[in-house]
Amino acid sequence: MSSGQQWDIVSGIGITALAVAAARAVETNRPDPLIQDPYALPFVEEARPPVPMPTTEAEAAADPLRYWPAASTYLAVRTKAFDEYFAEASEAGVTQVVVLASGLDARAFRLPWPAGSVVHEIDQPLVLDFKLRVLRERGAVAPCEHRPVAVDLREDWASALERAGFDRSRPTAWLAEGLLPYLPAEAEEQLFKEIHRLSAPGSRLAVEAFGARSRTVDAPAIAGSMNPLGIDIAELVHSDERTPPADRLSELGWRTRSVTAEEAAAGYGRTLTESFNARSVYVFAELPS
Repeated sequence: MSSGQQWDIVSGIGITALAVAAARAVETNRPDPLIQDPYALPFVEEARPPVPMPTTEAEAAADPLRYWPAASTYLAVRTKAFDEYFAEASEAGVTQVVVLASGLDARAFRLPWPAGSVVHEIDQPLVLDFKLRVLRERGAVAPCEHRPVAVDLREDWASALERAGFDRSRPTAWLAEGLLPYLPAEAEEQLFKEIHRLSAPGSRLAVEAFGARSRTVDAPAIAGSMNPLGIDIAELVHSDERTPPADRLSELGWRTRSVTAEEAAAGYGRTLTESFNARSVYVFAELPS
């Protein structure tokens, strides 16, 4: 994947973001949802995906491949875990947020941010344009200062972030959710270096690390989990050897703790399948004051 490659919400990595929105719509439709995302359904409806994507629990349950029930359960667990991360950061007084490769994440609009909060979202221009158009049409109002930053993470995103008003003297809550498999090892290393460089003491970082018990991304497993989306995931993910995120952040001076997706799911009363990201680890880090 070249550094100049762009995608919209129904192509390339963009369609994986749309699938995540569909899974959040399915979860929101459950009688006992872990999360509520009122914008997930409008995203899917407006995008008109080239492959069928369910938006209700009944539609997901009808999937003969059982992909969508597994996907919606995992993504509900992941979303809940990172929603709680932001709530804890807010309670600790961290009011500057950066969501990396935000896709169709709508946390800036659906979470109860405290007064003075600023939420930056970084992603491809076409993805952000689509998301913001749908949100505007639905009358969505962010309870924070929302600052979209249209830039590719393979480019100089840090400068673009600072031009958007990011304040490096202010503690930040960062999120890298569903991102790392799409970065080669060198780009992942640079991402962590830039986050560290931009982070004031007291900053926090949450990372979804797929296959983090090894030093490589399990590309075949990810490819299997993405087959129903009709894309060749092998062209998008990278399986080169890399330092596990928790180890790398510790080397940079961050205090880390890791929770497996299975542990998080059990805490919410859910069970994951081995076919969909059961080997994921959620890494939570804090830069000491």
